[in-house]
Amino acid sequence: MNSSLVPTSKLVKEPHSLILGYPKATKSELTKRYAELKKLGITGVKFEGETILSNIHVLGKGYVGVVVIAKLRKKDVALKIRRIDSSRSEMKSEAKLLQLANKVNVGPKVIDSSKNFLIMEYLDGKKITDWVEELKGKGSAAKLKSIVRQVLEDCHKLDTIHLDHGELSYIHKHVIVGKSPCIIDFESGSTNRRTSNVTSATQSIFIGSVLSNTVKKIIKVPNKKKMFGPLKKYKHDQSRENFDEILKMLGLEKS
Repeated sequence: MNSSLVPTSKLVKEPHSLILGYPKATKSELTKRYAELKKLGITGVKFEGETILSNIHVLGKGYVGVVVIAKLRKKDVALKIRRIDSSRSEMKSEAKLLQLANKVNVGPKVIDSSKNFLIMEYLDGKKITDWVEELKGKGSAAKLKSIVRQVLEDCHKLDTIHLDHGELSYIHKHVIVGKSPCIIDFESGSTNRRTSNVTSATQSIFIGSVLSNTVKKIIKVPNKKKMFGPLKKYKHDQSRENFDEILKMLGLEKS
């Protein structure tokens, strides 16, 4: 979808003020946010994406923020804008969690953050559900196995640094596939609870979801009973050895 760049100065006016201060902001709050964006170096926003808010296209909307494509100097970036009604008072905490994930090469790279904004690298890709659906007709089992293995490898990396994503039971919302797959949106992340990234993602991809139904049409998937043992073992000891056992059980080990 082609869209023209809306300069940052125009974001304080309708209709785009809806996005700068979603769902409704005062004029003074919009003015503060505009100053914050200028300080970060954001020069404009492109309103593109599959999510539509009052006829305005955005990349996504969650409980914490709205994500759009923005211009940082000459570069396209993903900009997460904190919702006015969010339970989170700032974006710096999420930025720290994403920076932690970045240390093991997981997630979009953090570029900058402030109280109301998080700037990340922009990754052009499709939701994993859409990507798998498109693959279905082509029947590329090897390609699907490679992508799923990469997703689970990233989940294991997060487990090893004790960072729980928190939403990978709904993996269709939290993985995009471009040149490679990427886990996104760490707003529910935590380092203070037991990690379940591999187990949550495995269940979401292979057991009882719309995504798993499509996956089963492309590759052979073990029954639930066969999955239960290795997943339970890994849950108690998240070692590389136990993780490799899961990959082997799923037929995802590298040949």
